[in-house]
Amino acid sequence: MDTPPDKDWIALDLDRVGDGLGLQTSRTSDRLNQIDRIRANGVGDHISLPQLAVCGDQSAGKSSVLEGVTGIPFPRQDGLCTRFATEISLRHESGQQRATAMIIPHVTRTEEEKARLNAFRHEIHDFAELPGIIEEASALMGIRGFSADLNAPAFSADILRLELVGNTGVHLTIVDLPGLISVSEKEEDVKLVRDLVDSYLENSRTIVLAVVPASSDIDTQGIIQRARHFDKAGCRTVGIITKPDLINSGTEARVARVAKNLDGTKLNLGFFLLKNPTPAQLDQGMTLAERRKAELEFFSTGPWKSQGIDPSRIGIDNLRIFLQELLDRHIERELPKVRQDVRRLLYEINEELNELGQERSSPSQIRVFLTKISSDFHNLVKAAVEGVYSGRDAAFFVVDGKDMFVRLRAAIHCENETFASYMRDHSEKRKVVANPHADEIEAEEEQILLTDKQMMSWVEQKYHETRGRELPGNHNYALLAELYHAQSDRWGSIARRHLDKTVSIVSQFIQCALKHVIKDMKVRESVSKVIDATLEMDIRHAHEELETLLDDEKRQPITYNHYYTDNIQKSRQKHSRKQLQESIDSAIEGEWNGRFHFQNSSDEVRRLVTALQDRVVVNMTEQACIEARNDLAAYYKVAMKLFVDNVCRQVIERHILARLPGIFDPVSVSAYEDEALLDLALESANTRHRRAEALQLQEALEKSLRDLGN
Repeated sequence: MDTPPDKDWIALDLDRVGDGLGLQTSRTSDRLNQIDRIRANGVGDHISLPQLAVCGDQSAGKSSVLEGVTGIPFPRQDGLCTRFATEISLRHESGQQRATAMIIPHVTRTEEEKARLNAFRHEIHDFAELPGIIEEASALMGIRGFSADLNAPAFSADILRLELVGNTGVHLTIVDLPGLISVSEKEEDVKLVRDLVDSYLENSRTIVLAVVPASSDIDTQGIIQRARHFDKAGCRTVGIITKPDLINSGTEARVARVAKNLDGTKLNLGFFLLKNPTPAQLDQGMTLAERRKAELEFFSTGPWKSQGIDPSRIGIDNLRIFLQELLDRHIERELPKVRQDVRRLLYEINEELNELGQERSSPSQIRVFLTKISSDFHNLVKAAVEGVYSGRDAAFFVVDGKDMFVRLRAAIHCENETFASYMRDHSEKRKVVANPHADEIEAEEEQILLTDKQMMSWVEQKYHETRGRELPGNHNYALLAELYHAQSDRWGSIARRHLDKTVSIVSQFIQCALKHVIKDMKVRESVSKVIDATLEMDIRHAHEELETLLDDEKRQPITYNHYYTDNIQKSRQKHSRKQLQESIDSAIEGEWNGRFHFQNSSDEVRRLVTALQDRVVVNMTEQACIEARNDLAAYYKVAMKLFVDNVCRQVIERHILARLPGIFDPVSVSAYEDEALLDLALESANTRHRRAEALQLQEALEKSLRDLGN
């Protein structure tokens, strides 16, 4: 219904809004004030608070019920108050008078859209401004009919919030929801309205005022069905029957049966029967007192008088009295849950602030911030390198499954031991085995499997290739070098692979340590790039050191390790014993027919010596090759052990591990220029906005806990 152009709207007078509503008594005042204070703190936008929601199908009379409960004259132009939810927050504060309109964007809005909608804010000086405010809000929300986009949605999930502060006499929030629709040109409109209404109905702290017209079949009304679905206990749904003056004569008994809660559609909280003002009465500017009087006359006369309806269930005044008691019980029941939610949200906000860290908008702030995190990082890395896994960072060093890299020193020890074991067992280029073709024997990468005879053939080949001026039976000094260089050919690839594995472990550790110390992902990524650059340089130096060690191994073999001479002596003694054993066995078989008894006489000694001399035939080439092979085995073992130690100490320890604690520490941070600091850790505008909002909400939540008596 359009507002007549010659009728002035009521100027902003909040004393009139609360006049005679009676929703606040001494018993409910304290609780309502508590809820109002935490709502005023801004917490109501983050935690569900007790509120009333007026729901129903389109044209059910919701606006009239809303006006009767709040005393606020709502505009009735078609399409204004039915396209989105309108929250009306009434706050009683004597000596003040303020009315503000704002938009609460839906969570699905983009950041840009949220900023645009959040910018909408109007101070209301006259209720005549409401139609224009609603139209402007509709345009900003992009609602069809108010937007240039013909394909725009007919409804919005955004919320128009009207906050009225003054001598209202009440503290409550009541929501006017779009009317449920079953048919629309666009199916998404039906779903959007249903989802929007459901989002309020499913909130256990919302008292549902289900408005149904007397002319309809109550049981089939969508709002009744939705309310039953979400309020199965029926402890927060109040049925409100409107427009009884528009039903056919003679059907009053049917409506009365519903009003008396005797029909098939029953609600635990029952129904109320109201008569809305007629269009003519609204045109005449009917006051609340006049409305009460007209409503009383309507139900006290005619066919309604004989229906036996409980008088306390008739009229807007009785509805207010009932809501007063219902609000009291509802708030008493929900207040402990509100406290729990406030505590939970405060914990989450504190965690978020801890994650955001201190403000970083200037070089000095960033330097303080980076000094703190670099100190934490330095101490964590130093403890890991030294193998100290207790203390304040003990939680970081907890090994999860097989990911032992967090205990860096232990992980490097394991990797070094694996490297040493592999070098000891599998590093030779040519490895002697009983049967190279056996299925259970598998050669390592670039390794050659040989029998003992094949190995001797290879040594003999090298012997002939390195012959110089030495006399027969002796081998050239170059032979040992060639044999050793050929046998140690795989050391380079094995050592490089070990270095790469070690670097991988260190990189995993660094990333995990950064994640533990730096919560801000952007800062972590920036610091990670700085550390990666330094670590890359250390890795390059490590590879250069390894190549130097490998170059040393390509020179002429040299050692002063007594284990080499000891091994030579043991090898020669072993070979001599073998030769002697073979000669004795041959002599016994040939001279004594396999049965030998020695009596230590001079004749028998001469006979034994003669027999052995006849059977010891020395092949000078073979002897030289045997000695060369023995020399190779002895030197290889000594050199291999030294190489393993040098790789672990001079490559990994010197260039990787020893440098880690200083890779990002307070000393290095102190040398950064201001520009470098800004590039490294200047927080984004979004982060500053998040922190400001979080700090504001933290303060509001802490104040709310105090307001709640906690």
